Amino acid sequence: MGGNRPNPHYELVCTGVTGHAETVFVEYDPGAIDYPVLLGEFWSMHDPTSLNAQGNDIGSQYRSAIFFTSPEQEKLALATREIYQKAIIPAGYGQIVTEIVPAEGNTYWLAEEYHQKYLAKNPNGYDCHSSTGVPFPKESHAL
Repeated sequence: MGGNRPNPHYELVCTGVTGHAETVFVEYDPGAIDYPVLLGEFWSMHDPTSLNAQGNDIGSQYRSAIFFTSPEQEKLALATREIYQKAIIPAGYGQIVTEIVPAEGNTYWLAEEYHQKYLAKNPNGYDCHSSTGVPFPKESHAL
């Protein structure tokens, strides 16, 4: 998502020329879970201070990004970013570099089938490249 080429394929995205970021499309039920809780998980499950890289994976396709679908989602993404920034500074982390951009105008392209349900197909694979190790403040989930 977030690139400039139609119908990108994995090998092309990996070159960095398409501008796409590897993303996950999340459908959720607001009656079952609040958006700030999802954002808290997002912030703490990777290193949002790492520019164009997560762990050993390097390139613009590995950048940290949130594609929001409403003004309320944008507001909450920005608010939780500030909360998490304050939480990671004492641990020695720098500025969060996560892009927070509208989903509108950015097509979500489904990855090739061999990427779908990756861990089911690759039980010894990995699902997270890096993390700050700093949990999102629980009291902040009630935004």
